Amino acid sequence: MDGQARRRHGSRHRSWCCTFNAPPPSPENPHLSQRYHNSHSNCKTKLGPQKADSLSKVTTSISVPNSPQSSKSELSIVGRMDPRRILSPGRVSPIDHTDSLEEDRHSLHAAPSATAVDSMPRSRSQSFRAKIESPDTNSSLDPSGVEEGGGGAYDVRLNLKRKNGGVMVLELNSAVLASNSEVFAGLIAGSSGRKMCRIEVPEVENLGVFKETIELMFEEDTAKRLVKIGVSRAIDILEVAAGIMFRRGVLSCLKYLEAVPWTEEEEEKLRSLFTRFKFDDATSRDILARLYSQQSTDTHQNLARHLVSSITTCSDANARNELKSLVKGLLCKSSVYEEQPDINKEDFYDVCQSCLSVLVNLFEEASDAIPYEKMGKKEMGKPLIARISRQVDNINWLLEILLDRQMAEEFVDLWGHQGNLLKLHEQASPMVRYELSRVSAVLFIAMGTRKLHCCWEARSGLLQSWFVPMLLDFGWLQRCRKGLDMKALEEAMGQTLLTLPLKQQYVLFMEWFRCFSRNGTECPNLSKAFQIWWRRSFLRGSETHAVESR
Repeated sequence: MDGQARRRHGSRHRSWCCTFNAPPPSPENPHLSQRYHNSHSNCKTKLGPQKADSLSKVTTSISVPNSPQSSKSELSIVGRMDPRRILSPGRVSPIDHTDSLEEDRHSLHAAPSATAVDSMPRSRSQSFRAKIESPDTNSSLDPSGVEEGGGGAYDVRLNLKRKNGGVMVLELNSAVLASNSEVFAGLIAGSSGRKMCRIEVPEVENLGVFKETIELMFEEDTAKRLVKIGVSRAIDILEVAAGIMFRRGVLSCLKYLEAVPWTEEEEEKLRSLFTRFKFDDATSRDILARLYSQQSTDTHQNLARHLVSSITTCSDANARNELKSLVKGLLCKSSVYEEQPDINKEDFYDVCQSCLSVLVNLFEEASDAIPYEKMGKKEMGKPLIARISRQVDNINWLLEILLDRQMAEEFVDLWGHQGNLLKLHEQASPMVRYELSRVSAVLFIAMGTRKLHCCWEARSGLLQSWFVPMLLDFGWLQRCRKGLDMKALEEAMGQTLLTLPLKQQYVLFMEWFRCFSRNGTECPNLSKAFQIWWRRSFLRGSETHAVESR
């Protein structure tokens, strides 16, 4: 029976290999399982120079801040590590306390392995391993003879502790570490006379980035290494290198970052980094020149005016449309950019006035008011209709930017007092004059949809000037919409009419009624607004009379 039970237990036995968890319970190794659960797991990561000797045993420990984010600047003393070692990459063996010192010497004098461990029993360990030359021998970052040259011993143990748990242990050469980092040089000097210097770095943001920063100390060609790493990782390494005062690494990262283009995300990371650090180097000034503009607000405003003026005078239709979309996206408040540049309203209205002056000249040409001999060759090369349409497009584009910036109130008054254009509208051909009503349509829709707020005098002046021309041009607007929503225009015209005093509404609605009865669908349908006016004027007349009498 005992043999059968033993065989049954043996059939359920699960094998385990190269793990940092506890060995599975088994009647074959009760002593091993119990002893493993009573101790903490530790493993080592070794990183060596090209000429290095064997490593001495650990005697003391020092704690330093890991990076600029670390808030712990004081030194702390930590105890000895549990005497357990990884003997090879393929297996983990328990070691008795009585033989710990002897086994420690053998494992440290052997070819160094590079492994990361977690000091917490339940957290997953991160690992870094160099190339393995043979199944029984581990090699460090520099597999060429650690025993050669007598001055390259692994005499510093760097213990990196991550914020959210996890530990990485690096065994390094003190000469390389001290010659590259001023922070580590001071700590190593403070522990002189000891065979092994143990340094603890708490609250590390990213163990991999810190390890790669230390690896750069052992690289002769750091530029080639940074090219393989990439821009985003190089920014992270620059932050750690600045925190531990690794000047050669900082300079290499700055030179690399200055020479390559950045994505928007990488640019934001750099901007954040440069707000927390100051780098005294010409390369850093070149990077700052890419991040921050030294121009004043006046320069930005002049630039905006120059861009807008250049677009309105652009002769190529495709380029003009592309640039309009680009500049409108940059200047509008509804843009994807959080910070918008300030623009000078007077500059925009100067450009608007320039476009209106050109439009007047074009309509004078259309009515034969300008002699043929005075026309320039440039104007004569293109059809008159195309030139008028281009100027109207420019005015509507400027008006859209002003509406987005809530600066279009003055344009209502400006458009309502275009007496010359009104006279030329009466003389021009219907296939040309309807272009002027496109500008009026944009204003009507903006007011009818509550996007444009102006005083009633401005609204009254606009409707008295351009309401009748709109009735005449509505048929042509239907045939040549050019992106105009006719249903929205009809609704907005009615709503805008209803914002005027009832006496003015009466005059304009009577004009619409006569036009609609003659032309039908060639005139806008304002029936809904007319019913509202009728109800307010007559069905509630008694109430209105009572209010006026009081």
